[in-house]
Amino acid sequence: MQVEELVVVAEYATAVEAEMAKSILACAGIRAEIENEYMATLSPGVIHARLVVLERDYKQAKTLLRLRE
Repeated sequence: MQVEELVVVAEYATAVEAEMAKSILACAGIRAEIENEYMATLSPGVIHARLVVLERDYKQAKTLLRLRE
């Protein structure tokens, strides 16, 4: 069984921004997780929330998030 790597697709100053990006990806069928969500909530702008996806979804996720900008 092959284990797929999670890769960071974006970093956000707040957990709220990361949640919005996560829901954009979810609408496209891409599963994403947020790392450092709680720490970013406690220290916004100091500790960033990282949005991670499976390596195979990276390019599509990056494209979708770029369109959001």
